[in-house]
Amino acid sequence: MVSSTKIRTQDLCFYYHRQQVLHDISLDFPAHQITAISGPSGSGKSTFLMILNRLWEEIEGCSISGNVAMELDGELQDITSRALSARILRRKVGMVFQQPNPLPMSIFKNIAFPLRLASITDKNQVRHAVENALRQVQLWDEVKERLNDDGRLLSGGQQQRLCLARALILRPEVLLLDEPTSSLDPEASAAIEELLLSLKSQCTLIMVSHYQDQIQRIADLRFEIREGRFISSRSDCDGGNARRQT
Repeated sequence: MVSSTKIRTQDLCFYYHRQQVLHDISLDFPAHQITAISGPSGSGKSTFLMILNRLWEEIEGCSISGNVAMELDGELQDITSRALSARILRRKVGMVFQQPNPLPMSIFKNIAFPLRLASITDKNQVRHAVENALRQVQLWDEVKERLNDDGRLLSGGQQQRLCLARALILRPEVLLLDEPTSSLDPEASAAIEELLLSLKSQCTLIMVSHYQDQIQRIADLRFEIREGRFISSRSDCDGGNARRQT
């Protein structure tokens, strides 16, 4: 069964000052699947992810052209439009970075931080949401007795799962992952892969990875990017709704 389109780019280009980083990207990304993007360092993989939640706007000298549409709340929306604030977009589009980045606060406050930004202050609601997020990433049993401990004291694998829980607590429709297992040992990596597979029923995942074996194990749709161009795609899901780059 072919999934509906969640993200659509049309003639998308990205510029850093006068340097063009991404060239004429026209692609569809299917909903509730894992799309993996691979390619050499510096080819534009992470930049593409930053476009999808408008993090690029925080970097001076950057600009884009073309269109990026995303199906949010059941409606295809232009995510580059100023009518859609970046703050609202980032509630719908979570991101997990290559290096775990726990905040300098307790485990509980790390997970609850997005709720505070969203002005959700009911203590019972926050407590239940934090517990549910930690259970979802299979971290609850490991930390439930030390929720007031500094999140930075967790192991690398635990920190990455903490960051995933923080990204998931607002129940995003899209989850962006930039090399989410590159700093982890094989056991922790396997746990993250199993978690990502389980998340497909909840959201759409776009993952940057240079591990071809990992891509083979968990991705439904695979793209390669070189010098800012998506040059090939392969899919194990009947085409995955993807349009080949021209």
